[in-house]
Amino acid sequence: MLDVASEVFTRHGSWILWNLFLAFIPLALSFWLYRRRTNARSLLWWVGFIVFIAFLPNAPYLLTDIIHLIRATRSGYSAWVITLLVMPLHLFAILAGFEAYVVSVMNQSHYLQRQGAARYVVWSELLTHALCAIGVYLGRFRRYNSWDLVSDPGYILVSTIDDLTSKRPLVVIIICFVSITVLYWIVKQVNLGLLLRFREVRSKQERVE
Repeated sequence: MLDVASEVFTRHGSWILWNLFLAFIPLALSFWLYRRRTNARSLLWWVGFIVFIAFLPNAPYLLTDIIHLIRATRSGYSAWVITLLVMPLHLFAILAGFEAYVVSVMNQSHYLQRQGAARYVVWSELLTHALCAIGVYLGRFRRYNSWDLVSDPGYILVSTIDDLTSKRPLVVIIICFVSITVLYWIVKQVNLGLLLRFREVRSKQERVE
C-alpha cells in the first residue's frame, strides 16, 4: 500500500503542489494589497496589483484539474486507491485553489468597501470573474502561463482578441465565467457564515471572561 501511495504522490503530487503554489501567490498578495491599514498606493503597490491580476486566474484554474482526476480514475488503480488517495488528493487541490480565489476576491471587495466604493463591489467581482474566465481558457486550451504576459504581451493580446471574436472559444469562456460566478457566490456565503459564527463564538468567550 505504501508503494502505491508513493506512486500516486509521485505521479500527481508535483503538479498539484505547483498549481497550488501558483494559486496561493494571489492569495498572499491580496492580504498585502487589500488588508493593510494604510490606504497609500505607491508604485510598489501598483506593481503588486498587476502581479495579483496576472496570477489570479491560476486559482480558479484548478477547477479544470477535474480532468486530471477523471484520467487518474482510469489509470488502472484499484477502487480503494482511487477512493482513499486519488480522489482526496485531487479534490483537496481543487477546493483549496478555489478557496484561495474566493478569499482573494473577498479581500478585494473589502478594500473597495473601506475606500467608500461599496457600490462598485458587485461590478468589480463580475469583472474579476470575467478576466479570470479568459485567463482560465488561455491557460487550459492555449497553454499560456501568467509570465507570458511579461515575455510576450503582444501575442497574448492578439490571441485573446481572436478568441473573444470566435464563437467556440467565446462559448467556453462564457461557461467558465458562469461557473466561476456561481461557485464564487456559494463559497463566499459559506465563508461569510463561518466568519459570522467564529465572531459570535469569540464574542461569547470575551463576555464570559
